Amino acid sequence: MDWLSPEEWTAVALSLRVAVWATLLSLPFGIFVAYALARWQFAGRQIVNGLVHLPLILPPVVTGYLLLLTFGTQGPVGGALAEFGIVFAFRWTGAALAAAVMAFPLMVRAIRLSIEAVDPKLEEAAATLGASKIWVFCTITLPLILPGVLAGAILAFAKAMGEFGATITFVANIPGQTQTIPSAIYAFLQVPGGESSAMRLVIISVILAMGALLASEVLARRISRRVSGT
Repeated sequence: MDWLSPEEWTAVALSLRVAVWATLLSLPFGIFVAYALARWQFAGRQIVNGLVHLPLILPPVVTGYLLLLTFGTQGPVGGALAEFGIVFAFRWTGAALAAAVMAFPLMVRAIRLSIEAVDPKLEEAAATLGASKIWVFCTITLPLILPGVLAGAILAFAKAMGEFGATITFVANIPGQTQTIPSAIYAFLQVPGGESSAMRLVIISVILAMGALLASEVLARRISRRVSGT
């Protein structure tokens, strides 16, 4: 990484940090929401489905502004959290939150499709033997949907790495604090002579994205073979 300047390396490291935390923290919620949408029938189900996919439809700047209104220090949630020392606005934690929100629909959709592919009769058979719903999920459903969970997590990670609009609106573009790879590319393109730095970060982005996708394919195939017993 000697060919990257300290500022460029900081942006890469921060992007990886943001993407990893965004993926890990949203994964349990993604599995829960995907399972609820795939298996449960409840009032407002379509509304929940719409809200989950709303970040895909809204302009990212709008999503970022809504996050600022909600989680900013003057917002209803952000103000309450600030009293406990938890601040999202203009912090890297806010970048992780914005990335998680934008990536959440892709994660949920991948996991939901995987759950819907599992035959409900397998779960019903386990339940008739006295297994609790949680035990059925952990021993029957989860092993079968692991490839989908992995695919959803990788998609979320890749999306989080490339998130720009919501992030820059919510946490601005502060070098060393909230400046991720996309924000750094944008900043470099605004100054004369910054094209070379921008191009280096573009190359890093492509390498990381392709590496994540290839890794997900390999791991998904291995998990599928292990689950099927072949």
